[in-house]
Amino acid sequence: MIKRNRTKLSLVVGAVCATMLTLATPAAHAGTAEDDHSATLAALKAFQASAGPGAAIHAGGPGESWTLSAGTGTINSDRPIKSDEHFRIGSQTKTFTAVVLLQLVDEGKVSLDAPIADYLPGVVTGNGYDGTRITVRQLLQHTSGLAAYTPQVVIDKPESNPDGTYELAELVRKGLSFAPVSAPGAGFTYSNTNYLILGMLVEKVTGQRVHETVTRRVIEPLGLGRTVFPAPGQRALPTPAVNGYHGLRVGGFYLWTPALTYDPSLFSSAGAVISTLEDLTTFYQALVAGRVLSASGLAEMQKVREVGPKVGFGLGIGRKELSCGIVAWGHDGGVPGYFSQTMVTENGRHASVVTNALFQVNAPVDQMHDLLDTALCEDAARRS
Repeated sequence: MIKRNRTKLSLVVGAVCATMLTLATPAAHAGTAEDDHSATLAALKAFQASAGPGAAIHAGGPGESWTLSAGTGTINSDRPIKSDEHFRIGSQTKTFTAVVLLQLVDEGKVSLDAPIADYLPGVVTGNGYDGTRITVRQLLQHTSGLAAYTPQVVIDKPESNPDGTYELAELVRKGLSFAPVSAPGAGFTYSNTNYLILGMLVEKVTGQRVHETVTRRVIEPLGLGRTVFPAPGQRALPTPAVNGYHGLRVGGFYLWTPALTYDPSLFSSAGAVISTLEDLTTFYQALVAGRVLSASGLAEMQKVREVGPKVGFGLGIGRKELSCGIVAWGHDGGVPGYFSQTMVTENGRHASVVTNALFQVNAPVDQMHDLLDTALCEDAARRS
């Protein structure tokens, strides 16, 4: 969700071999929503023209939802992305992880302002780091001073287990090999390492693997039937699924190759969850409506630090004031093959978008924000 002065990470840097050259003339698929939401459709087409083979948005207001798509979910075919198809949500996972931590705070098992060393002694140490000075709150809000870090699929990968899975402790060790960027609390630096450490914290406090805890505490109670936090080794997407790609755009042409396969434990509590546009809408709406956390827990989550004009980041969730004056909450995410974002308002408006490619350069961040802003503000104008 956040324009982090371009510090929002792309979760993979890898070599891409082009396998297809196609003229970029995407079709649009919308049904009656195409006529009712023409401004959003135009913004979707503009986004998809700079994004992957396909893109879709699932949006609406209280009691109403609609879906628009452009391009294709599968290259060499005319197959629109649908709102109930699975994809990897990347860093939107962080909101799920933050919810679990705040539930543990509600239960008195974790203190937001306690140092992480109280719970994980000896983990955040060395290379200029001191876990006695870094709090749980700072990890949740990316103000810990930890360096930006992205686990890599191809180059400079963390050390894996013999079966190709990854341990959180090894991912954290790799992240901490990069020197601090600031003193704890002094600045905002978005880093996966913060949420990998928080995954270790969840496991230490609950005695369960983080994917099990998020499933039991968040996914199952909300009835998110098409949302999965995959276990280590569970590499396949459930069906139906959006196919993900790597790619390169050159003028009106694009080159696509299927996204690289990786083990979900590589991103774990920072980015492993699989979901759909519909389920993400349900999750964020329930969260903002106060049906997931206590009132005090939600209030803590929504205490934001300003990170840009009209943009703030709380504890695992971002806040943005839209062009029509509405405040929206949500998060974005990118992993190999997918770039997505969900935003909801406190009065029931919602918009969730995905494209089936992730770009390392010239990522269509601005176009995505314009699309979400258009959808949420267009719906507000229709209801006013």
